[in-house]
Amino acid sequence: MSLFFLTFGLLILIVTAMAVGMIVQKKSMASSCGGLGSVGIDKACDCDDPCDKRKKRLAKEQAWKENQII
Repeated sequence: MSLFFLTFGLLILIVTAMAVGMIVQKKSMASSCGGLGSVGIDKACDCDDPCDKRKKRLAKEQAWKENQII
């Protein structure tokens, strides 16, 4: 049983070290496959005319960007 706890503790230590490394580098997580751009889709919603809910959210994001201080 002590071997299990030792192995589990080592695993937690490694995961914690990797998380701290990402935080210190201030990098965002990136996938290796390229995401939707690799299959020719430029955005998550690939429709010509977005729905009303999406238009409302985009307008809200744009207003927030315009009123941003920094």
